[in-house]
Amino acid sequence: MTRSIRPDAVLIQAVIAGALSFAHLHDLAAAAGQSGWKAWAYPVSVDLLLVAAWRRLCAGRDRSSWTWFAIALAASLGANVATAGLLDLEHVPAWLRILVAGWPALAFLGGTLLVHAPTPTAPETVPKPDDEPAAPEVEMHRTDTPEPAPAAELTPAPPASGPAVPPALLDHARSIADAHRNTTGQPITADALTARLGLPTPTCQAIATQLQLT
Repeated sequence: MTRSIRPDAVLIQAVIAGALSFAHLHDLAAAAGQSGWKAWAYPVSVDLLLVAAWRRLCAGRDRSSWTWFAIALAASLGANVATAGLLDLEHVPAWLRILVAGWPALAFLGGTLLVHAPTPTAPETVPKPDDEPAAPEVEMHRTDTPEPAPAAELTPAPPASGPAVPPALLDHARSIADAHRNTTGQPITADALTARLGLPTPTCQAIATQLQLT
């Protein structure tokens, strides 16, 4: 399937700008003493280094890519400015000849470092506690162990003969009965104990029953 090529203003502008920059770099290299095919290789070297550095910047920002991109851009802009009439191409200064002559080694070094530099990778994300897998639920098997009885079933029921008598009250009644026996030589009766205690009749009857009084 073929794709039709449509004229684009941006594409046309890029081609024109690239051709002009290419010609300026060629003219500067030729004026600095690089003749023949060598003068045409200089603009190719500068543009390739510029493209390689830009691709590294798109892959991941790092300091070396910015450095080589700035060097290639400075070389391209410098050639454009130098050939704009500010520099006498018939009498190129010695320092410019030195820069042009040393550019191949510098471009080779930059291209090698850009190609062999490791590609930046995104840092690994540490899983949050919420992302941790849930622990498997342990199935609890039912056993035949008898369950403890409710608290209400463990509470002792009061005697059937009457209300529950506190131990302290029972001891007090027993001391009264013992004192009566020691004084009179006879066991105290239930009516006499009721009169001495002054408590309700059902409570006194329960006390008399536990003391075995008739």
